[in-house]
This record gives sequence, structure tokens and C-alpha cells, in this order.
Amino acid sequence: MDSSKPNQPAPGEFYLLMPDTTRRGRGHGVEIENEDALLTPPRLIIRPEEGGFPPLAQRPRLVLDPKLGDPPQDLEGGMSGYWLVSGRLKKAFTEIDPVAFEFVECDYLLPDGTEGPTYYLCEVARELDAVDEEASKFRVIVDEGYPGGKFYDLRGGASLAFKRDVIANNHVFRTPYSGDLVYCDRIFRDAIRAAGIGSDGETRGLRFKDAFDI
Repeated sequence: MDSSKPNQPAPGEFYLLMPDTTRRGRGHGVEIENEDALLTPPRLIIRPEEGGFPPLAQRPRLVLDPKLGDPPQDLEGGMSGYWLVSGRLKKAFTEIDPVAFEFVECDYLLPDGTEGPTYYLCEVARELDAVDEEASKFRVIVDEGYPGGKFYDLRGGASLAFKRDVIANNHVFRTPYSGDLVYCDRIFRDAIRAAGIGSDGETRGLRFKDAFDI
């Protein structure tokens, strides 16, 4: 590694963590039945523009419609701006990096009316300005319409370098200029796998993409 550029990208050190939308099957058939009651007008999704959770008048109520899809895996995306995570994934998340996340427990009814397994809406609450732009390879869009006046465009391929001193002992985070993308380190990825959640052959809804070669 060039000592003058200590934040050069390294394969297998940092990852994009995202719901696996490439897996086979129909996808999940879970909906938030009382979503309208949880909105804060004029927002059309529960998640506020600034992130986090708004005050909720009631617990989110999930229903599974087998006509729409299958039961949820350990991680699902697109739930009114949040991730949907299983109880065991929440446990793994909080054991590895306990202050990185916010959760709201949901009620979950199965098609026969019985109570389903415990699921949570999940938000990655930590934000770090940790991308080393000079050592990375991607396009920076400068526009006042974006938060902070710029946006990291990773389309067409990218290689991300991170400021290790900024990340310090944290394992999972967002950045100010990457929209809803979530990053994690190898320690986090390996700990999730060690907890028995996901593998290269069966992701259980979690997709890790090496930030060295996006």
C-alpha cells in the first residue's frame, strides 16, 4: 500500500450491505396493513426525509398475503423506507454493532390469523463522512438539489476507499452523499455469517457486495 495514500481500496475490507433482490422466487408477500395510519403527511412513506422513525400512533401491523409472495427472509427492503429484519438478524446486528441501528417491533399476522415470528422495521442510524474521494474511483455529481450539494454516483462501476480513522471501531454506517446505501466492514459481514445467517449459496435476503469493485 502506498504510505502516502493510506486509504487505498482493498479487496474484501468493506462491503455494500443491501437486501438481495436477485434471489430466485416471487419475493415476499408482506405488507404493512396499517401504513396509512403511520404516515406523517405529506410523506407518502413512514420514513421521514431526514431518516429515523417518526412518532408512531400504533405498532406497524404486518400481514402476509400468499397471493403476493412468500414469507419474508431475514432481510427485506422497501418497507415504507425501511428494512424489515427478523428477530435473529436484529439480535446479530445489535451484538455486532449495538448503536448503529434503530428498530420498531411489528405485529405480524399469518394468513390463518395466527401470530407470525417477530419482525422489526430497521433503520441504519449511523452516518459517517468516511468515503475518501481522492482514493476512490466513482463519479461525484455536484448539484444543490442533493443533501450537502453532491452525490456519489456508483453506476457503471466504482471502487470505494474509506477513511479508516473516521470509521474507527464502527462496523456499519451510511454516508452523507450515498443516499440510502449502507456500508459495512469485513468484521460485520463475517459475524453475520458466523451467526448462521446467509451464505454465498443462500443469502437469506442479505447481499454483501465488495466495495472494492462495485
